[in-house]
Order: sequence, then C-alpha cells, then structure tokens
Amino acid sequence: MEFSGLHQALVQESPLQIAGTINAYTALLAKQAGFRAIYLSGAGVANASYGLPDIGVTTLNDVAIDVERITNACDLPLLVDIDTGWGNAFNIARTLKTMIKSGAAGVHLEDQIQAKRCGHRPNKAIVTTDEMCDRLKAAADAKYNPEFVLMARTDALASEGMDRTLERITAYVNAGADMIFFEGATSLEQYQMITKACPVPVLANLTEFGVTPLFTKTALQQAGVKLILYPLTAFRAMNKAAENVYECLRQQGTQAALIDTLQTREQLYQTLNYHEYEKKLDELFVKGIEK
Repeated sequence: MEFSGLHQALVQESPLQIAGTINAYTALLAKQAGFRAIYLSGAGVANASYGLPDIGVTTLNDVAIDVERITNACDLPLLVDIDTGWGNAFNIARTLKTMIKSGAAGVHLEDQIQAKRCGHRPNKAIVTTDEMCDRLKAAADAKYNPEFVLMARTDALASEGMDRTLERITAYVNAGADMIFFEGATSLEQYQMITKACPVPVLANLTEFGVTPLFTKTALQQAGVKLILYPLTAFRAMNKAAENVYECLRQQGTQAALIDTLQTREQLYQTLNYHEYEKKLDELFVKGIEK
C-alpha cells in the first residue's frame, strides 16, 4: 500500500486537522469523515490496548503493533507518538526504522526524561537541550525516507518559560526536526510567538481537560499554527458511551433504550466495505463450484 505523506496533506489543508485514532476501525471512520491525516497517541496505546497509564510503560513493539494494524487498513498519513524514543541513540534509530517500515508517515519525539508523564500533568521533567538534540540527530540519521516527518515535541514551557522554549525550538530545528509540537500552551499569544520565530510548521495539541484551551481552527490559523491535533477526543467519547451502555444493560436488563444511540449493522458494513467483500467471496465460490 502506498501512503501519502504529512507534507502533502499539509499542502492540501492548512491548518491540517489531525484526528486521533486508537485502532484501525476508528481510522476508517476518520477517513470517512473527511480527515486528511490521523494520529496514534502513546496514551491511547497504553490506555486502550494495555489498560495502563501514560507514564512510559509501553514499548516500541507495543506501539508498532497498533501502527501496523492502522496502516494496513487506512491509507491516510499517520503521525505516531514515540515518547522519548525508548532508549539511547541506537534504540531511537531502531524506532525510526521500525516506524517507517510499519507504514507511519511521521513521528514526534519529546524532550521529557525517559520516565515521562502526560504533557498536561504536573511535575514533568525534561532533559537538557543538548541531550534532546542528540536524540533528534540519531533519529534524523536513521530517517532513510525523506518524506517521513520527524517532529520534535517540547514540554519546556511549563518549567523553563517562553524564552528558553524558543531557544530549544531553534536548536531542535537545527538538529533535524521537520516540524515542532509545542506542548502545554495556555494562550494564543504563546502560539503566535512560537510560529513567528519557528521556520518549520508548528502543531497545536488540543487535548481535552488539559491546560490548553480548546481554541478554534480559525483562531489557531490566525496565530500561525499549521497543524491541529485532537489526540483522544473520539476515544473519550467512546469510553463514555461504553460506560452508559454497560450501566443501562445492568440496570434495565435490555439494550432497548440504547438502540437509537448505536451504530447500525448497515453503517458498520458501509465503513468496512463489507458487501464488496461478500460479493468477491460469492464470485470466488461460484467459480470454485464451476470448476
């Protein structure tokens, strides 16, 4: 399967809205809704696939499994969260090569310490600028596909302030970052400062219930943001819906009251192109009988 890249998607749509997809089926739903790019969250992998918190417990192989499942089903460019790269320079190089082989269109690598935390939680700790640049250089050196995007995420704002964050971003771009993931912004003015100083596209992470207000696409566009990420919005909606379903089944002993809230069988089949599979199966079966 040939994958279009994030650069191409950004040409087609700016700001580029990127939908968080935690599995192959939600990737298909995002494509059906018209998104041009999708995302696999590290928290999504930890939470949904392993029932774990997002504190750096999952591994490269854990994430690669979900990447392959999504890219095998959906041809939208997929941006992948690789946390801190899972180790030293050799580990980071292996991570980049694995992501490219798995069909991802890009990754973001962050400047937190390896025992990382959610970007919207307190007490985050970050490595030195030099150490992060070493991570990026190792990743850039391993990036054998020139269309593959290496995005540098910085969590420096919360602990070091804007001036030091700007210095870090400049160093990260010089070390090989194709794009910047500016985490933990609290105002549009902060985005404006970053985008004016940064020579590469900047991503805004609009995760719910965090420190960043849920700015509109128009407002972020005016602030110079080129990519807008909604990492776990659908996942949170799915979880709430599942809670309601389970409670209703236990309390009422029937799903009758839920029917109007459920995706129908036909809607499921339409997303999966189910009838075309059946048609092909029937053709093969009939040909087999005739022989």
